[in-house]
Amino acid sequence: MRPTPPPARAILITGASRGLGAALARRFAAPGTALRLVARSEAGLAAIAADCEGQGAEAETAALDVRDAAALAETLLRWDAARPFDLVIANAGVTAGTPPGGGLESWADADRVLRVNLLGAVNAAAPLLPRMMERRAGRLVFIASVAAFRGLADSPAYCASKAGIWAYGESLRARLRGTGVDVTTVAPGFFRSDMSAKFSGIHPFELGLEEMAERIARAVEAGHGRAIIPRRMGYPLRLLELLPARWADAATRKFRFTISG
Repeated sequence: MRPTPPPARAILITGASRGLGAALARRFAAPGTALRLVARSEAGLAAIAADCEGQGAEAETAALDVRDAAALAETLLRWDAARPFDLVIANAGVTAGTPPGGGLESWADADRVLRVNLLGAVNAAAPLLPRMMERRAGRLVFIASVAAFRGLADSPAYCASKAGIWAYGESLRARLRGTGVDVTTVAPGFFRSDMSAKFSGIHPFELGLEEMAERIARAVEAGHGRAIIPRRMGYPLRLLELLPARWADAATRKFRFTISG
């Protein structure tokens, strides 16, 4: 049996001011836990930090854009020097795609999605990885999506960004084997949030926000290398890639939506 990792005591969460990041912060908040929360919204971070402190955790925040690699690295390394991280959750994300009026997603939207979702995750993990390897301890968690498994017609940049995160996490886990640093790649399906509400189409197997956070937290605490939640959403999308392209395209032809905001 795989040994259960000890509870995390110093935790970084990016995209922590709302949605899944905020729910994960509340889920991990406990006496003796130091939460380090990053997002762009200073007011949102303050509210979540207050919630976590009400549960007995210590919370410190930084209003940063994960696209700003230099500023992010400076803050993360300063935090790590004061209290070394044993859990890093790269969660920050945005979405874009086919607008309500139709047409293609804009170049600006595609650029923003790829920089926040993919490069933002790399920017959060890369500065801390050498220190974690030196300590031979810690876990990196990359929040991808079931959209990583199949390019969907109405969100090409989002799917590409999440596929990149999935591949990056999978690569790191293989590379870090035996170093004492572990990696969990997570592929959530739909869950109720402001981001999910922007999708006008069907939301199959949608979970509640707190339930999704709980399932992810349990997978991380159990030391799982992968978590696809729910599997009945993610696994069929993975299997589609084994089919000829025309069949896979036909299987998702009715899964269309527009994305607002």
